[in-house]
This record gives sequence, structure tokens and C-alpha cells, in this order.
Amino acid sequence: MNTSTLPLTGKIAIVTGGSRSIGAAIAKRLAADGATVAITYNASPDRAAAVVQEVVAAGGQAVALAADAGNPEAVRAAIAEVAQRFGKIDILVNNAGISLLGAPEDIAFEDFQRILAVNVTGVFVATQQALKHMGQGGRIIHIGSSMVQYAAFATASVYTLSKGALTGFSRGLVRDLGPRGITVNTVHPGPTDSDMNPADGPIADFLRPNIAMGRYGEGKDVASAVAYLASADAGFVTGAELIVDGGFTA
Repeated sequence: MNTSTLPLTGKIAIVTGGSRSIGAAIAKRLAADGATVAITYNASPDRAAAVVQEVVAAGGQAVALAADAGNPEAVRAAIAEVAQRFGKIDILVNNAGISLLGAPEDIAFEDFQRILAVNVTGVFVATQQALKHMGQGGRIIHIGSSMVQYAAFATASVYTLSKGALTGFSRGLVRDLGPRGITVNTVHPGPTDSDMNPADGPIADFLRPNIAMGRYGEGKDVASAVAYLASADAGFVTGAELIVDGGFTA
């Protein structure tokens, strides 16, 4: 492989929650495009190791770091380690997230706090830490959800709240970071085959008829959007919300 011709050659990328599903697909795509990729994981060390092994076997570079996205100190430590090891951070993909379904009046406050810790606080902490090591041309990409555009079913209000927070955060960051030449964008996946929402899961038959393309998305569909936003071709794209949902919200 002639890595010098790849679009992300020389770039250092972090993908939070990169051991599984969409995160793993993103990590592998960025590595295939030439980036050195660091992934964080919480409860799946074997799967994280498998992602790294696949990247290395294909001629790329990757490392995996244990860091619960809901633990600010763990997130700070992981990102600091990446920066120390590689000297910089060019791309941050805030992918780590958890789901919480239930009637709002029935959700335990501790569970509410946990989803905010992972989906909101974790994003802020990762962004804050990465910015200390990110220069001109940096990329921050949040993984949101098409649910913020179209609440397709009941019981997801708290999850939607957490993902909706990312859109407001992104808009503010655009103004903060534009003068530094750093872009900030959000990718909103629709129904995508993943651990959180498998294509053969309990709500799949309900959701699939509303997907214009007639199928669930795959991790590589989201990864392609992220790869574009991470590339030089997207240098003037910031503040965008790219919906990758097969027409689900059309």
C-alpha cells in the first residue's frame, strides 16, 4: 500500500467508543485512509484488540486505550496519552454513546445521570482535552442521531435529549474554533445495524418500512460520511449536520 497518496496520511485520529459497531467501522475507515487511529473502549477489550489487529494487518497503525466515556478522568488520561505518544491530535470523533429507553416518569435518576455522563459530559471532556493538542486544520466530528430530527417512537426522550445536546454544542464550537481553522460537524445516523439497534432487533420491523432505501444502514455508511468530514475536501464545511439515514427522516 502506498500510504503517501492516502487522504489522511500523517493525521492522528481518536475515535471514542471505537471497539464496536459504528465506532469500529469509523476507526477502520480512517485508518484505511491513512490516519493513525487511537480508539477508546470500556467493556470490550477483546473487540478493541480485534479492531487494532485488523488495522495493523491491513498496513495501518492503531492503538486501543481503556477509557469509560462516562469517567472524565479516564477520558482525559486517554487523550493525553495519545497526544504524548504521537505529538498531536488532528481528528476527534466523539462516537461513544449509550441508549436509555423508557417512559420519562419511570427512568431512574441514576440512569439519567449515566446517559448524560457518557453522551454529553464525555463529549465535552474529550473535546476540551483534544483541543489542547489540535491545531490548524483540525476536525471534530460528533456522532448524533436522526432521532433529533424525527422521534420515530416513544420511550426515547432521554436518549434524544442527550443527542440533541450535541447539536447545540457543535454550533457554539463552530464560532469558538473557526478562527483556529478547526471544523466541527455532526453526523446523524438513522437506523443502523449495531449493538444498540440490531437489524434483527425488537424495533427493526417497526422502523424498516419507513427507511426509503428499504434497508438498515451499516457502519460503513456512517464511516464514509465521517471520512469525508475528516478530509481536506471538507475544509470549508463546519456546523453541518449530515443525516445518514437512508431517507428515514425525509
